[in-house]
Amino acid sequence: MITVTINRVEEDIHSFELSGHAESGPYGYDLVCAAVSAVSFGAVNSLFVLGEFEPEVEQGGDGGYLRVVLPDHLSEEQLDKASLLLEGMLVSLQTIEQDYGKHIRIIEQ
Repeated sequence: MITVTINRVEEDIHSFELSGHAESGPYGYDLVCAAVSAVSFGAVNSLFVLGEFEPEVEQGGDGGYLRVVLPDHLSEEQLDKASLLLEGMLVSLQTIEQDYGKHIRIIEQ
């Protein structure tokens, strides 16, 4: 199972962590894994390009782990963009969780 942990500071998402494997299909054909990867890496790439800053990114060597933390020094405009992008990511992950709840769990802290 993939566990997604969302960490908020006040109301804004400050960091998120994905860990585990969906195991919803054979390696290379796991649709849940592919969907979660596409959504999360798309959000991270959007932070780089549209947010115009570099978040702290930590990945596991075998896949199955991603941790992203926003830097503390963001301008108000960058923080607004990051918030919108990460909330969009969360909505997409929640949609996946609705249909594939046996393979993904979201925890908000």
